[in-house]
This record gives sequence, structure tokens and C-alpha cells, in this order.
Amino acid sequence: MVSTTVGTGRAGTTLGATVAAVLSLSAVPAQAAPAIPKVPVVPGTTAAPAAQLPAPDLDGLGTVLRKALAGGAPGVMARIDDTGKVSTVHGGVADRATRRAMTADHRFRAGSITKTFSAVVLLQLVDRGKLRLDASVNAYLPGLLPDQRITVRHVLSHRSGLYDYTNDMFAQSVRGFEAVRNKVFTYRQLVNLSLRKPRTNAPGAAFAYSNTNFVVAGLLIEKLTGRTVAQEYATRIIKPLKLADTFYVHPKTAIPGKHAKGYLRSDVAGSAPVDATRQTLSWAQSAGAVISSPKDLNTFYSALAGGRLMSAARLKEMKQWKKTSSTQAYGLGLRSRRLSCGISVYGHTGAVQGYYTYAFTSTDGRRSLTAVANTSNNATVLNTLAGTLEKAFCGRSGSGSGK
Repeated sequence: MVSTTVGTGRAGTTLGATVAAVLSLSAVPAQAAPAIPKVPVVPGTTAAPAAQLPAPDLDGLGTVLRKALAGGAPGVMARIDDTGKVSTVHGGVADRATRRAMTADHRFRAGSITKTFSAVVLLQLVDRGKLRLDASVNAYLPGLLPDQRITVRHVLSHRSGLYDYTNDMFAQSVRGFEAVRNKVFTYRQLVNLSLRKPRTNAPGAAFAYSNTNFVVAGLLIEKLTGRTVAQEYATRIIKPLKLADTFYVHPKTAIPGKHAKGYLRSDVAGSAPVDATRQTLSWAQSAGAVISSPKDLNTFYSALAGGRLMSAARLKEMKQWKKTSSTQAYGLGLRSRRLSCGISVYGHTGAVQGYYTYAFTSTDGRRSLTAVANTSNNATVLNTLAGTLEKAFCGRSGSGSGK
């Protein structure tokens, strides 16, 4: 089943039956999908759209998520926060064993969305005069990197040339995961894994996505503050924004509270997926270990785009985009995507064992979407999930692919 809820209230509040309209839709393969009925509009629930955006296409959003279910995701969930109006779509299961239904308030592992958290902390330190973006990383972490030309800006924009150690770690998805799921690494051990391989390019020469960059970011946070990454996330982001579902529990292995289990698709066709929920995520840490919920990630990216987490000057630097494709660009721990209707949105994607996530916001932060599938090692689902951006921000004119 795929269920859609639309209502109003303060962003993130629970919606009662008097202000919510719910409909259930069958999750069937895309080629056999029935027409999705219109979502009923409840009097008094209409809110002004963000910055002239077309209304979200909730019918289309449901169709995209049904396709993700048909492509192998056990469960899916999405939430749109739009200037006080909250819409959710969810379907499938959060637990394959118990068949517990997925809803849009489950916690999950957010993967590389963590990179934006790390970038926010470091940019706040720039605001306070404790860090310079164009200084050498080695000025703060002497001897860490083999090239003095690698700057903090290069690290945060994936232009350092540092090899991504996870390429080797997860060359075989399941075997690689099982080898590290209970391990605890230090940041320097992870950096050393990268330095065993040649760099991919000269500093600043090209964009090359690498988890190593945001492991270095974690080291910088802890060196400059004298506190752990967990403490800095909590003090600078989680507590000020009142993110009740957001945690950094490394190296503990459990997700606190109500959560969706995550399933890693086997490398062997026909084999059962691996329950990847419990893991240290020590292989990623400040590059990918945050736990969150759709509500909290929408709050986070809305606050970021709205200028609540750093100065206007730092936010401008965060959005100094370098193109990575015809429709995508990367700033400092932040992605930009231009959608088929010409609208650009800011945020990040997350891919970690058991979970795929898209979390993006409008340029003014007034409309945000988080969409999640509790599967990974599944390109079909990952590519399908991109279409949620089109339906959330372009409305009925948006394409289904999101590319």
C-alpha cells in the first residue's frame, strides 16, 4: 500500500484527523499501475507555495514511490514541508520480517547527507575566525596530507584529489560490508587507507567525489574545537533546530527509537537481502553516520537555505557551485540540481548500506522534500527515487526521472 497524507500546522507537527486527508493506493508494478485518484483538499489546508513554485504533484509522487517499491525497495517514505503545509506519502514495510508498515516518521541512516552537517560546522568555525577556507589542511593538521596545496575548500568541494578508500572497501557490496560492519576505525586510519593509492588529480583541478574528504573534515572539527563531531553536531545544529530524531551514535550500532530497517541487496541474483540496520558506520563517520527522519532533514535544509545556520557570506561561499554534470553542481558539502522545469534545488543525497535518501529544499528554504527507500545496492531504486524531486518542486510538469 502507498498512503498519502496532506495537512497543515507548524512544520513537523502531528496532524490530526480533522486536518488530514488520507487515501490508500495499491503498490503494483509500474506497467500495471492503476490511475491514482486526486488527493482531497481539506478546507483551510491550502498554504502559499514557496517562492512561486508550482504546487507539488502528490499523485505523481505516489507513482514514483510505487515504482521504487516495484524495483525492489521493501518500503518507501516521503515528506514535503511547504510553508506550514505538510504532505507525506509512504508505502511498503519498515521491517521485512514482521511486515511492520513504513510510515513517514521513521528514523533511518542518512548516509552522505552527513557531509552537509560537517560542512555547516566548519563554516560556522570560519565565521568565528577559527578556520580559513583557503588555508592548507596541513596548517591545522600538520603532516596529515602529502600535498601542502590541498586546502580546506578543496576538501569540502571534493576537489582535493584524495582517493576514495570506499572504492576498494566495498568493491563487493555484501562481503565488504560484513567485513567492516562491527569495526571501529580512527579518522587517521581511514585517511591512511586513501593515501595508499595515488591521488585522482592535482588539488583544485577537478571534482572527484571522495568520502576521504569528509573524514578529513571530521578531523578538522575535532582539532579546532577540542570536542567530538557528535558534540559539535549536537551543539551547533541538532539542539538549536530541535531535531528530535537526529543522532550521531558512532560507534554504537543501533538506531534509537522507531526506525526503518535497512536492507542491502545481495551481489548474487536471487539471494535474500542482508539486514544492514545494525552497524558502527565507523567506515564513514563524519562522511555518513548521521541518523535522522524526513521531518528533521526538511527542518535542517530549510534552516540552512534560510540563512539560520551561518552568515550570509559563508552561505554564499557554500553555494559557489562547480558543475559535475549538465544538471548538477557541488558547492561546499552541498549539492545543486536543476530540474526539468528549470527550477534549482539545494541539498544532498545519501547512500549507505540499507538506505537511499534524497533531501533537498527550494532556494529560499520554504519548501523541502525528503524521500527515502530502505534498500541499497539497487541502481533501479536509486534512479527512480530521483523523480521525487520533480514531483515535489516542479509539480505536474515535472518529469518522472529527475535527471
